[in-house]
Amino acid sequence: MTRNEFRFLDRLRVRWAEIDAQKIVFNGHYLMYFDTAVAGYWRALALPYAQSMESLNGDLYVRKATALYHGSARYDDLIDVGIRCGRIGNSSIVFSAAVFRQDELLVSGELVYVFANPATQTSLPVPQPLRAVLQGFEAGEGMFEVCIGTWQELGSEAQVIRSAVFVDEQRVPADMEWDAADAGCVHALARNRLGLALATGRLLDHAPGVARIGRMAVTRGLRGSGIGRALLNALLGAARERGYREVVLHAQSSAADFYLSAGFTSRGAPFEEAGIAHIEMTRVL
Repeated sequence: MTRNEFRFLDRLRVRWAEIDAQKIVFNGHYLMYFDTAVAGYWRALALPYAQSMESLNGDLYVRKATALYHGSARYDDLIDVGIRCGRIGNSSIVFSAAVFRQDELLVSGELVYVFANPATQTSLPVPQPLRAVLQGFEAGEGMFEVCIGTWQELGSEAQVIRSAVFVDEQRVPADMEWDAADAGCVHALARNRLGLALATGRLLDHAPGVARIGRMAVTRGLRGSGIGRALLNALLGAARERGYREVVLHAQSSAADFYLSAGFTSRGAPFEEAGIAHIEMTRVL
């Protein structure tokens, strides 16, 4: 196995608790590394695992896990764990796994999952939508799409995401989250290949020639997967198409680096909004 055989690689750092008396990673931890990387693989597929399995009316259960040891990782090593969907049977999905330290193969393995009824744990055929997502990812296809529309077109899905992120997770009062501006805004919504909504944001008129981006929200388990950046780019594109020359937004302080990396600059002093620290940021189009 080589690194270039894997489209997905998850980077981990070996922790002190994972080494044994021989000062190398204890053999059993490599299965944990595989499992951790599988969770990252589902994020790369833009599939929030629990929600996706529920929509498919089943779940995946490990039938077999094997590991072949070629070398040893040591404390503080940076390792990359590759996961690849190798074969999809009637009810089984076979993943190849490998642990690399730079280009050195340390451990190779195989994970066999069975798609099954969660209540009875009896096997079911792998649903065609899941089969298509797995095959599409390995073929290099995109895993989500961002659409632009009105509140009437996208609001029911956007509302669910915003309620979960802002009202439930961040405890923003519901009467502060919803306003009359939604009806006239341009909205963006990201959906995965199962049709599940993953992220949303909106664009509204702020001042002559200036648009404002707001209500940017990404489903918790998929943050850092590139969906937020694609959503932001779609809103910036919508602003350009409508002739705006500048975009402003109020970024939560924890997200400021995300916007800085997208070409925004900070303006003014930090302030509090809905009990959360914010900073105004702007970008010329």
